[in-house]
Amino acid sequence: MLEAIKNAFKTKEIRNKILFTLAMIVVIRLGTAIFIPGMDPVRYQEWYQSLAGEEGNNLLGLLDRFTGGSFERMSVFALNITPYITASIIIQLLTIAIPALEEMQRDGEEGRKKLTKWTRFLTVGLAVLEGSLMAMGFYRSPGFLVAQSPILVVQIVAALTAGSTFLMWVGERITEKGVGNGISVVLGVNIISRMPSDFVTLFKQFVLNKNAIQGILVAALIVLIVIAMVVLVVILNSAERRIPVQYAKKMQGRRMMGGNTAEIPLKVNTAGVMPVIFAMSLFQFPIIISQFVGYEGPGVWQEVLNYMNQNMWLNPAAFRYTIGLLAYIALMIFFAYFYTSVTFNPLEIADNMKKQGGFIPGIRPGKPTSDYLANILKYIIFIGAAGLVIVAVVPIIFNGLFNANVSFGGTSLIIVVSVILDTLKQIESQLVVRNYKGFLEG
Repeated sequence: MLEAIKNAFKTKEIRNKILFTLAMIVVIRLGTAIFIPGMDPVRYQEWYQSLAGEEGNNLLGLLDRFTGGSFERMSVFALNITPYITASIIIQLLTIAIPALEEMQRDGEEGRKKLTKWTRFLTVGLAVLEGSLMAMGFYRSPGFLVAQSPILVVQIVAALTAGSTFLMWVGERITEKGVGNGISVVLGVNIISRMPSDFVTLFKQFVLNKNAIQGILVAALIVLIVIAMVVLVVILNSAERRIPVQYAKKMQGRRMMGGNTAEIPLKVNTAGVMPVIFAMSLFQFPIIISQFVGYEGPGVWQEVLNYMNQNMWLNPAAFRYTIGLLAYIALMIFFAYFYTSVTFNPLEIADNMKKQGGFIPGIRPGKPTSDYLANILKYIIFIGAAGLVIVAVVPIIFNGLFNANVSFGGTSLIIVVSVILDTLKQIESQLVVRNYKGFLEG
C-alpha cells in the first residue's frame, strides 16, 4: 500500500486527485471553525457543557465526533452530512416499497442519476427541518441569540442548511474528482479530528491516577483492544468468497474463442460501513431532535429515547434499557442484507454470465445460477454482519461498564479503517489501470 501511494504521487493524474481530496479536507476543517452568526458563543458553550456532562446525555459527544467538533462549536457545519445519510436511507427504503423507484434503480446510470437528484432534494428538505427545529429551540431559550428576532432564526436555518448542502456537494466532488467515497471521507476526517482529545481523555481516566504497574497494564490492554479491533475490521474488508466461472469454447470466424476461467469475488462485508451508519443515524436522530425542541420527560417518549440512547445500554443502574442494544444489533443485520440487495443483483450477474457463455461448474446457467449466488450471499452477509456487530458492540460494553466513551470505538473505528482501506485500494486500482493503458499505448 505504501508503495502504491509513493507511485501515485509520481503519476500526474492520480497526484492531482489526491491533492484535490486533501484540499477538500482542509475546507471541511476550516468550516468547523465558522460560528453561526446571530448566536452567543459563550452561552451556547455553557449549555453544551452542562448538557453533555449530564448522565445519559453523552450522546451529544458522539454526535460531536461525527461532525468533527462542529456541533460543539455550533459552526455552519453543525448538521454535517446527517441529512444526506437520512435522505439516502429513506430513498433506498422507498425503492423496495414503490415499484416505480425499484424499476428506476434497475435502469442503470440514468435511473441512478434520477434517484441521486431526489436524494439531494430530500437532503435539503431535511436540513431545513432539522435546522428549523434547532433554531426554534434557541429562539425559545433566552440568551442563545444576540437578539430575540425572527430574522435571526431564518438566518440560522439558512446557515445550517447551506453548510449541510455544501458538505454534500464536497462529498460528491471528492467521489468524482478525488479518491475514495466522498461521504465516507467526510465522516472519516471528522472522526479522526477528535481522536487526539479522546486519547488524552482515556489517559486521564484510566492511566494517570494509577501506579506505574497498573498504568502500564491498563495502557497495554487498551492498545491491544484497539489493535484487535483494527485487525478484525481489516479482515472484514478484505475477506471474500471467490466463485469460479468457466467460459465455454466457441468458434468466432476461424478462431476458437473462450475456454478460459475466471472468478466472481463476493466480499464478506458487502455493505461496508453503511449498515452501521444507517442504524446509528436512526437511533441518534430522535434523541437530538427531542433535545432541541425542548422535550422533557418523564413520559412514554422519554422511555423510548432511553432505549435508543447508547449511553444507557449495559448501565447497571438501568439494565432494562439494554433492550435497545438488541434492536441496534438487529438493525445493523437488517441493513447489511438490505444494502447488499440494493447494490448487488444476482439475477443481473447470472444473465450477463449467460450472454457471455459463462457458467459456474456444476450449476446450470440462468435462474439456477442466480439462486446459487443468492444462497451464498445469505451466508457470507451474515458472517460480515456478525463481524460488524462485534466491532460495534465491544466498545459499547466498555462504555456501559467503565464509561470509556471514545471516538475510536466500534462504529467510528469501522468507518475510519474502511475509509482508509477503500481509499488506498482505489489509488492502487487506478495505478493498475494507468499502467495497463500505458502498456497498450506503448
